[in-house]
Amino acid sequence: MTLAEQIEAAELVCELVSRRQQVSPKRLVAPGPTPKQIDQLWKAAAQAPDHGLILPWRFIQVSDAARDELGAAFEQALLERDPAATQMQREDARAKAARAPFLALAVSRLEGDDHAEIPATERLVSLGCALQNMLLMAQAQGFGAGLVSGQAMDAVALRTLFGLSSHEKAVCFIVIGTVLKAKASRVRPTAADFVNLL
Repeated sequence: MTLAEQIEAAELVCELVSRRQQVSPKRLVAPGPTPKQIDQLWKAAAQAPDHGLILPWRFIQVSDAARDELGAAFEQALLERDPAATQMQREDARAKAARAPFLALAVSRLEGDDHAEIPATERLVSLGCALQNMLLMAQAQGFGAGLVSGQAMDAVALRTLFGLSSHEKAVCFIVIGTVLKAKASRVRPTAADFVNLL
């Protein structure tokens, strides 16, 4: 790659990163990524830094066939927190599973392996990098994307559905799809807001 090509590539990447926005699953509709595009998303995730090459995270993609089960788990998670939840609240909880064409749970393994020298913070950073790579790849593919978490992440019903071990933590869902309605970009911090010189 020539210097001119490197400069052009850097400008394209900077533009891509600068246009990334968090998109709520309520604003993500079909079509979602194709199987080939999903493969690109996983390839992007695989490029994340991984100290010790221990792969301290994994993703569980939610198929269309499993959406009802996930909805039931969301409802059960609500009832774990609030046994007196209304019927409308229960229906709203179930409805969350039907949003966004592409939905996957990001899971971090914080301990419980032969690599105690790799702290939990590094493991979470690695997962965060994998997620950011996926968000940027989705942006490059022309989709909107976002990360969604909440109180259900630690619910017994959700952990059971996804078959998580005692050493694994459900961190968030990544959602991807076509943006139904774009919103204005938020004001971003400048380097002066977060960079100090030693």
